Amino acid sequence: MTKAKNSSDAFTGLEAAIVLIAFVVVAAVFAYVVLGAGFFTTQKAQEAVYKSVEQSTTNLQMIGNVYGIATDPSSGIDEIKFSIGLAPGAPAINLEKLDIVFSTPNTTPIILTRGTNTSTSEFTAKLNALTLVTSLQKNDQIEINFKVAPIPKDTVLNIEIRPGVGAALPFSKTTPATITTTNVLS
Repeated sequence: MTKAKNSSDAFTGLEAAIVLIAFVVVAAVFAYVVLGAGFFTTQKAQEAVYKSVEQSTTNLQMIGNVYGIATDPSSGIDEIKFSIGLAPGAPAINLEKLDIVFSTPNTTPIILTRGTNTSTSEFTAKLNALTLVTSLQKNDQIEINFKVAPIPKDTVLNIEIRPGVGAALPFSKTTPATITTTNVLS
């Protein structure tokens, strides 16, 4: 029988293989963490871009004419009515966060908020001219109505609709030369 030699060469190779495997496993875990962080960052950047595009574009559009109603035509127009809707592909709008800024060249701007009564400080928002609503949904046509101090003939009206999210919708109209009970403002 031969005597076995005591050699540590085999164990050194085995230890080197174990260390190499450990390095590969640690590198794989590190690469997974880095890739996951990269995907998460990319997703958050994409969300930020979509949100900024949504906030920078107007989601509202005028539907039809703007009407000036005169209780007493000799005093001037004392009520404004118009309809709005959502632009195609726009998300719903919370009308409780919507403000309307109204002014003429002779008055200071008045900020109107949504309410349940038509007044000079509140506007009403009605679906089908009947039901008070708190939000503007896809395919809805909302009638906005508010009172103003009497406006004489040939006066420019400035109206700006400011939703809680998105760009404002400003427009100007002029009262007619002859005021009747119901007037289409041009």
